[in-house]
Amino acid sequence: MIVLGIDPGITNLGVGVVEQIGQKTQMLHAEVVRTIHEDPAPKRVGQLYRAVYEVAAAFKPDAIAVEEQFFYRQNELAYKVGWAMGAVFLVADQQNIPLFGYGPPKVKQALVGYGHADKDQVAFMVRAILNLKATPKPTHLADALAIALTHCFFSRVVGLAQRT
Repeated sequence: MIVLGIDPGITNLGVGVVEQIGQKTQMLHAEVVRTIHEDPAPKRVGQLYRAVYEVAAAFKPDAIAVEEQFFYRQNELAYKVGWAMGAVFLVADQQNIPLFGYGPPKVKQALVGYGHADKDQVAFMVRAILNLKATPKPTHLADALAIALTHCFFSRVVGLAQRT
């Protein structure tokens, strides 16, 4: 199974592709797509769309997994992350790839075994599971890979999770 993991953001969008064959999981691709804050929203969303589209077309994932965001007092940030999510949703629809969402506690539970683990623990487990020489940096990379690994975990353990 190949999974495209997305850590959504309008300025920094983490993209990670992992492949799981049996008990072996490997990283195929990781990048952070950056947009310029001063650029108009349509240009930024278009840039994110094209980048995610190209990765999906190149790796032909069986699923896209995104981090579900929880915003309590950051309405403007939630609005802008929604732009990034829209670009990802469009890629999923156009390429007919099922899309799944996982909140931070599920990611932490899947990778660390504890739903309140900190980011460093999650990044350490991403490094260990994928047998990487160094922890992926910036955090957007580790987060995107963690989302992809979470989907692999839930697909294997409990069948395919609820689609977003």
